[in-house]
Parts: sequence; structure tokens; C-alpha cells
Amino acid sequence: MPEEMRLEATELSVTACEKFASNNEHAAKMIKETMDKKFGPSFHVVVGEGYGFEVSYEVKNILYMFFGGNQAICIWKCS
Repeated sequence: MPEEMRLEATELSVTACEKFASNNEHAAKMIKETMDKKFGPSFHVVVGEGYGFEVSYEVKNILYMFFGGNQAICIWKCS
């Protein structure tokens, strides 16, 4: 991701996971809606533990990070 987008996505992910610590679905929804508003659609977000994935995404528009040790967040943009 471009630096500005990566920083925004990282900060937003931490905020959402702290705010909705017991509800990954709400955290993912908050991240997706905010990223769509700021950077345009169409972002997709997965938040959780112990999952695998395979996605198609726009070049330089994916972020995969861990929060709190075992909670993974994957954010990507599709055309």
C-alpha cells in the first residue's frame, strides 16, 4: 500500500479492534466503511483468528497485519 494508505489502515485497524474487541464483524465493517470513504471503493476486510485466504487485489493495495499477537487483519482493494 502507499505510505499514507498503509498508515491510515494500520491506525484504523488498531482502533477498530480495540473498540470491538469481542466482535470481529463490527471491527471489519468499521475498517471497510472508513477505507471506502477515504480512498474510494471497493475495499474488503477480514478480521479474525486462524483463517486462510486467497484473494485477487489491485497491485500495491493489500495489507496483512497482526493485532495483539494472534488476531489477523487483511485489507485489500478490488477493481
